[in-house]
Amino acid sequence: MESLMSENGLEHVYAWSVPLFAAVILAEMIYSHVSEAKLYSGKDLATNVYLALMNFGLDLIMKTFAMGVMFFFYNHKLFSWDLSIWYLLACFVITDFAYYVLHYVDHRSRAFWAVHITHHSSEYFNITTGFRSPVLQPLYRYLYFSPLAFLGFSPWHIMVAYAIGQVYGTWVHTQTVKSMGVLEYVLVTPSHHRVHHACNIKYLDKNMGMCLIIWDKMFGTFQKEDPNIPVKYGIYPKMPDNRPDTVLFYEWRKIWKDIKQPGLKFTDRVNYIFNSPGWRHDGTGKTVRQYQKEYFEKQARKEQEKNQKEQKTA
Repeated sequence: MESLMSENGLEHVYAWSVPLFAAVILAEMIYSHVSEAKLYSGKDLATNVYLALMNFGLDLIMKTFAMGVMFFFYNHKLFSWDLSIWYLLACFVITDFAYYVLHYVDHRSRAFWAVHITHHSSEYFNITTGFRSPVLQPLYRYLYFSPLAFLGFSPWHIMVAYAIGQVYGTWVHTQTVKSMGVLEYVLVTPSHHRVHHACNIKYLDKNMGMCLIIWDKMFGTFQKEDPNIPVKYGIYPKMPDNRPDTVLFYEWRKIWKDIKQPGLKFTDRVNYIFNSPGWRHDGTGKTVRQYQKEYFEKQARKEQEKNQKEQKTA
């Protein structure tokens, strides 16, 4: 435990998680081959690997600056805490909440979605999809954890808690586990995360948590996997190809095209960058919320018509 709480805590987390993931990924690949489930693609796997390496490289470059910012807030902290099991538990829970907020913004603001979209661009869903990283996220991720340092949580402990959460959050990228029973009520499970990676309208922008599903249930972003609506993975419209530059800059190029439109007001250009994906200044676009509002209204009408027919035939 002491080794995890030290400055080298992150290295210890990754040291024991790497061989674990190697074994689990190999087992999933074997299962996919034997069962002919077609969970993997060579090109998709290669994309997952290079995105993970690029993210890891940028993380290393940003580490000193990010930790410096967090320690600035920690040195001006509001509270001091004794190191105890309750402190560590609180650190883990509040770090998980900070990630939920980060993840929520990544889906609701277009510039951050342009970063995060790389993680959702695959039409496959397997454990290596968890390594399909939002490459540029290290540029701003620490800003979500800095308030925790201001509250008195050590930046080293915050990052260890985040790393442990990442390990868990990577594992839930699988189709081989259908249900986790009673744990479905508390934890983010493979079933919950399959929903998160779906491009079905009903499932969009749901289940944002990393480890705990309670945040989604508290803030209205929870959606249970519906056996009547099979998950379709990826984004819509899908990317034209799987080349590195396409995956990394797909949404940024679309943003640039939108803000270059002639005659736009300054506020419209800002909205094209930071408003919800799908927003358009002339009202021709639809955000996820608008799509889902129409979808659920349509479903409600169908259910009402069905009930009326049943009443007539009764």
